[in-house]
Amino acid sequence: MQNSQEKEHRMDQDKKNKVNASQRSAFKHIEKMHPIKMLLYLSMIGIGVLFFILTVAFVRTGGFTNETFELPKFFSVGTVLLLFSSYTMSKIPRLYKQEKLKKMARYLALTLAFGLLFVGAQLLGWHEMNRTGIYFTGKASGTYLYLISALHVLHLIGGVIFLSFMLFKTIYVKSDGVRSLIFIRDPFRHLQLSMLNSYWHFMDFLWLGLYFVFLFIA
Repeated sequence: MQNSQEKEHRMDQDKKNKVNASQRSAFKHIEKMHPIKMLLYLSMIGIGVLFFILTVAFVRTGGFTNETFELPKFFSVGTVLLLFSSYTMSKIPRLYKQEKLKKMARYLALTLAFGLLFVGAQLLGWHEMNRTGIYFTGKASGTYLYLISALHVLHLIGGVIFLSFMLFKTIYVKSDGVRSLIFIRDPFRHLQLSMLNSYWHFMDFLWLGLYFVFLFIA
C-alpha cells in the first residue's frame, strides 16, 4: 500500500516537473523574442479582438435576411486575389534564405500587385452595394459591412506600405554584390521580413474569416 502511494506521489511530481519545465520554456521563448516582434503580435491580438467585436455586432443585426441581398461579386474576387498574395508572400522567406534577391523582388512585386488589386476590388464591391441600395448611413447591417471591410482595407494598407518599402529596398540592393551581402546578413532585415510575412498572412486569413461570415450571415 505504501509503495503504491509512493509511486503515485512520484508520478504526480513528474507531471508537475514537466508542466513547470514547459512553462519555463515558454517564458524563455517570450523573453528571447525581439520587442518589436512582441509589439506586432500584441497589435495583431488587438486587431483580432476589434474585428471579433464588430463581427459579433454585425451578426446580432441579423444581416439582410428580409431583403434580396447578394454579397458583392468583387468581394469574392478580392478574396481570391488575397489568397494568391498569401501564396506569393509565403515564398519570400525561403528566397531570402537562399539569397535569391532578384526572384525575391519579383515575388514581393507580385504580392504588392495582388494587395493593390484587392483594395481596388473592395472599392468596386462598395460601389456594387451602393447600386443595390445598401448605404453606410442606412440599415445597421449595411453600416457594419462597410465599416468592417473598410477597417480591414486600412489595416492591409499598412502592410502594403511596409511591403512597398521592402520591395524598393530589395530592388536597390540586388544589383550590387556588397549591398546584397549586407542586406542578406543584416539580422534586422530578417526580422522585418519575418514580421511582414506574419502580418500579411494574419490580414489574409482575417479577411477569409470575415468573408465567410458575410457570405453566410448577410
